[in-house]
Amino acid sequence: MRIFVTGASGWIGSALVPDLIGAGHQVVGLARSEASAAALTAAGAEAVRGSLDDLDVLRNSAAASDGVIHLAFKHDVAFSGGFQGAVEADRRAVDVLGDALVGTGRPFVLASGVAGLAPGQVATERNMPTVDGSVFSTRSLTAEAVLALASRGVRSSVVRLAPTCHGDGDQGFMATLVDIARTRGVSGYIGDGANRWPAVHRRDAARLFRLAAEKAPAGSVLHGVAEEGVAIRDVAAVIGRHLDVPVTSVAPEDAAEHFTWLSGFLGLDMPVSSALTRQLLDWEPAHPGLLEDLEKGYYFQS
Repeated sequence: MRIFVTGASGWIGSALVPDLIGAGHQVVGLARSEASAAALTAAGAEAVRGSLDDLDVLRNSAAASDGVIHLAFKHDVAFSGGFQGAVEADRRAVDVLGDALVGTGRPFVLASGVAGLAPGQVATERNMPTVDGSVFSTRSLTAEAVLALASRGVRSSVVRLAPTCHGDGDQGFMATLVDIARTRGVSGYIGDGANRWPAVHRRDAARLFRLAAEKAPAGSVLHGVAEEGVAIRDVAAVIGRHLDVPVTSVAPEDAAEHFTWLSGFLGLDMPVSSALTRQLLDWEPAHPGLLEDLEKGYYFQS
């Protein structure tokens, strides 16, 4: 297939592109910069210049493809206080991409998340988030729109990713937690630290996106989760050992000052199952788990 990928030079996209090409697909990647375009070309993909705001570029690229994988999101805008604006831009892009595929039976795979599905319980692919205006639920409306495309002749699916998509080069939650521990001189967790985070290696996540494009049935909800839940205190213990700093509990009332923006996420208990996804697509994660990955040491290199 000729697959149009947004976010193709990003964290998961840069693992997805070689996976797709290795499986015999042709990749066209959206590139916001010359550097991204050069990286895509070097990886064997075709680059098309544009951003999520270039709706004509998105429309034409999707129409000329045999399928779309949408990974891009304005994370820089979202984490600088413009979350709602980033969500709105994403929704406009999704509507344009989806409309270009209506009636074709072609795949449209959307990257989403698992946070907020069933706090404190093991969430499955059958759980749907409650739309209550919270940070976690706002993007779920976009995921619902993609799933609704199944009734309009699009083989749509949503891959809900674990918050920790780890691996060498990660600049996300785990890298941030390491930086906080290094700066503070202690490796902390909130309360008793028994709350659990699901995790997935980025190369396992990339393979799941390829499988979704290849064979996920229309309207599928998939979970990009390799580990159901890793206790945050266990993560803190590995970080403390590698940085040679004490491991300590941070009281919930002090979490915002200690962990800054990460505090709103770090205390969540959100175990998630991917059993239905594995059965449906014969997806079996093969890369290291989170604690094993942390033990490799590259998260702690200055």
